Amino acid sequence: MASYFENGDDTLVPDALRGFARAHADLLTLDPGHGFLLGRDPAPTRRVGLLSGGGSGHEPLHAGYVGRGMLDVACPGLVFASPHNRQVYEGSLAAARSQGVLHIVKNYTGDRINFGIAAERLAHRGVPCARVLVDDDLATDSEEIAAGRRGTGGAVLIEKILGAAADTGLGLRELQEFGTGLASRCRTLAVASAAHTAPTTGRPAFLLDPEELEYGVGIHGERAPKTVPRGRLGPLVERMVLALLDALRLSRGSSVIALVNGLGAVTPLELYAIHAELGGLLDDRSVELARSLVGEYITSLDMRGFSITLLAADPPTLRLYDAPVRTAALHW
Repeated sequence: MASYFENGDDTLVPDALRGFARAHADLLTLDPGHGFLLGRDPAPTRRVGLLSGGGSGHEPLHAGYVGRGMLDVACPGLVFASPHNRQVYEGSLAAARSQGVLHIVKNYTGDRINFGIAAERLAHRGVPCARVLVDDDLATDSEEIAAGRRGTGGAVLIEKILGAAADTGLGLRELQEFGTGLASRCRTLAVASAAHTAPTTGRPAFLLDPEELEYGVGIHGERAPKTVPRGRLGPLVERMVLALLDALRLSRGSSVIALVNGLGAVTPLELYAIHAELGGLLDDRSVELARSLVGEYITSLDMRGFSITLLAADPPTLRLYDAPVRTAALHW
């Protein structure tokens, strides 16, 4: 049994948000009444504000992506829980520009409901609002799952690219259409050898045999559709990458942006070894690994696992990805 360093079960998130805002006071401020984070230095060319949010426990998502070139506002909920619709509504008012606000929403039922209620309230107030739904999780791509694919690592890449697009002055519907297109060409797969520790109990969310892996695990600790034998890294990455390439229908000569992401308890040594396997597989298939991120960008508390995200990228998308960004977790 393990326990978190905290003052109490109900204080960890607000305490962490206060600490995060103080650590990055040059980039953002915390609204203490409604619990959202607001960027200090939005691009003056923006006509649409960008807002995203979701449960805490996935840091640096989403708070770490507030700043110039990415989000105007992030709304963190409690651990693995959607932000409240009031939080999203108030954050949207703070984020909105002359042509309104765009919500970037990971596909979970609670998020869709709360962001939807906030959007209805914004409409009553006359604030234009649109949504981009991130649904990149290949493991939940099944007609038997009514809610559709979950939103996972693709949120990081989509927020970065949409942030650059918003800085060019695109309107609300243009950004929504572009973001929806990005989501359609982005897929993620995640595996784990051990679950995260549940803050409420101090125990693992699920138990695995040391010789097994959860193949297709969710970022909230959802069990995978299948458990597979644990073996060498190369065949595992090959299985994941081939599934992603097939889902995206990528052919020779295509280009991708890749995210090799640690879920909380995987070392940098392992992540770079995963990236080496990924790069070799793409080289063998004449798919260009145009850009890469390797590290912890969307975690699941202390889960021992990793995810691979591929986004099919054309030259205009790569130019937007390369555009300057200045946030706590992403900057160039």
